[in-house]
Amino acid sequence: MSNLSGGHIEEFVLVGFPTSPLCQLLLFVFFLTIYLLTLLENALIVLTIWLTQSLHRPMYFFLGHLSFLELWYINVTIPRLLGAFLTQDGRVTYVGCITQLYFFIALACTECVLLAVMAYDRYLAICEPLRYPSLMPPSLATRLAAACWGSGFFSSMVKLLFISRLSYCGPNIINHFFCDISPLLNLTCSDKEQAELVDFLLSLVMILFPLLAVVSSYAAILAAILKIPTAQGHRKAFSTCASHLAVVVIYYSSTLFTYARPRAMYTFNHNKIISVLYTIIVPFLNPAIYCLRNKEVKDAFRKTVLGRCHYRRDIPD
Repeated sequence: MSNLSGGHIEEFVLVGFPTSPLCQLLLFVFFLTIYLLTLLENALIVLTIWLTQSLHRPMYFFLGHLSFLELWYINVTIPRLLGAFLTQDGRVTYVGCITQLYFFIALACTECVLLAVMAYDRYLAICEPLRYPSLMPPSLATRLAAACWGSGFFSSMVKLLFISRLSYCGPNIINHFFCDISPLLNLTCSDKEQAELVDFLLSLVMILFPLLAVVSSYAAILAAILKIPTAQGHRKAFSTCASHLAVVVIYYSSTLFTYARPRAMYTFNHNKIISVLYTIIVPFLNPAIYCLRNKEVKDAFRKTVLGRCHYRRDIPD
């Protein structure tokens, strides 16, 4: 039963994945496994890059930020879902819902911009290899990373300023496993045209513009690769950016599919499946995509992290 205070809903009920008890158990085990592996993978990447001096370069600097973002991202979406499986109670307070929405939007927007910056970094490394150290010094990489985080959290703050002004009179049932913009806009009893316009314009800036930057960077990269005379040079250049391109395709395709027509998509349970892809599966796959193909990161992990563990274990008590 929803709590009302002056006609305003104080809590929402997240439907999650209503299935049979057996399916509930299987889903709980699946999401818990993904959650723990994602935490472990991304934490190890952040630790490896931080401890390895040879990886203190812009490419790995941005990768470290991406892994740190995924650690935060996964903690915004999965813990509440796991708790709902355990307690069979998907209720969340209005303040809790808005707080979750704020961080979710901020991290999603940050990731969009960060992926664009990483594409630009790959463009400079492949198309301007001799000038790369001067074009992408550590100071510029730091400023670009700060701009990614700042733009993401600022965009989220602007969106929430308009969404938080809306009233919710009932019903309070959200057909999702976390608080997202589209479900909240569909439940409001206020005039939501202004909030929808602001959401659309900021989504255009934070999703479409970074995507255009990614496409432009890879178009230039492809043109540069085609000019390389040897097949070995082609393979080396492609391997340099293949991991990032795979992440970009998965993340942007699922995000655009979900938010291209948010109101229509909300009426279908397919929306939740697609949301699982970019909020849970992508953070899980990113470390594997980047590191399984990157010999330098794998070697650094073995020498720095595993090496330290063996060293400490060999020290006599």
